Amino acid sequence: MGILEKISEIEKEIARTQKNKATEYHLGLLKAKLAKYRSQLLEPSKKSEKGEGFDVLKSGDARVALIGFPSVGKSTLLSTLTATESEAASYEFTTLTCIPGVIDYRGANIQLLDLPGIIEGAAQGKGRGRQVIAVARTADLVLMMLDATKQDVQRTLLERELESVGIRLNKRKPNIYFKVKKGGGLSFNSTCPLTRVDEKLVQMILHEYKIFNAEVLFREDVGADELIDVICANRVYLPCVYVYNKIDQISIEEVDRIARQENCVVVSCNMKLNLDFLLEELWEHLALIRVYTKKPGQPPDFDDGLILRRGCNVEHVCHAIHRTLAQTFKYALVWGTSTKYSPQRVGLQHIMNDEDVIQVVKK
Repeated sequence: MGILEKISEIEKEIARTQKNKATEYHLGLLKAKLAKYRSQLLEPSKKSEKGEGFDVLKSGDARVALIGFPSVGKSTLLSTLTATESEAASYEFTTLTCIPGVIDYRGANIQLLDLPGIIEGAAQGKGRGRQVIAVARTADLVLMMLDATKQDVQRTLLERELESVGIRLNKRKPNIYFKVKKGGGLSFNSTCPLTRVDEKLVQMILHEYKIFNAEVLFREDVGADELIDVICANRVYLPCVYVYNKIDQISIEEVDRIARQENCVVVSCNMKLNLDFLLEELWEHLALIRVYTKKPGQPPDFDDGLILRRGCNVEHVCHAIHRTLAQTFKYALVWGTSTKYSPQRVGLQHIMNDEDVIQVVKK
């Protein structure tokens, strides 16, 4: 029996098993086996030759992967938002390789990758699913393009495909400390009451991965799925914006319903509706900020700002200006919303806000 058949058998068994207290150990074991087989399924793609056009060099301040089923308007969106012309036609699979474009927004260069349409079963290698998913794993954000006329069917299928290859959308990493040891058996602890797992289940899952000596500390109440993610250690956690295209073909009530959902944006690429709001959402989800530099005795340089991530400090700004600047740093003067008064004299650990102005003083 091949890996695909084994995966299919386990998925069927999980579907027909009732979820209750008596079956939780059995289900936990099945999930561990399923995750192991899926990892094996993805491994050969590393050794195989790269697909033509898929090895796109990462550039710009952020990378966004445009994912969706065939004929939902991905190429039209790329052509509209960037200067790149991607072939768009009314038939499916117009795009066959990865086509990069650059969105110039608020001084940031955001790399947008138009990936070929995903079909059901892409995680198993159907279509060019494996290569598409491999590129998506390197992105900072997933832009999931959906057809508004097909309700939520496409979204459910795509989420399932990405979930099965270890891409977690709009989720954070489980707060579990896990370390494999050389001896001493299983050390199991938690800092909060656990309702979904116990020591026996954790031990069974670890044994499935041939791990008999480990330290496990749960810092939050999570289940077997999250523990398996931590053990596999190959999961990527990406923010995702769901873009519903073709809103000109549905009722205003349906547009209103979709637009009120979390992380959703409604657009019409053909009629160029709501694309400015989509760019705002991209900026927000990528957590980008602009920091402007100032030379002594001169006005700030508002034409060429530094693009950094939210939560960055003065040290990150120094590295962005020049890699040796932090070594000769004395102090910095900062104007903006991150300070109590302007200018404020700050050190390397001061957190910067969007549109702050900084003047670095060297030793």
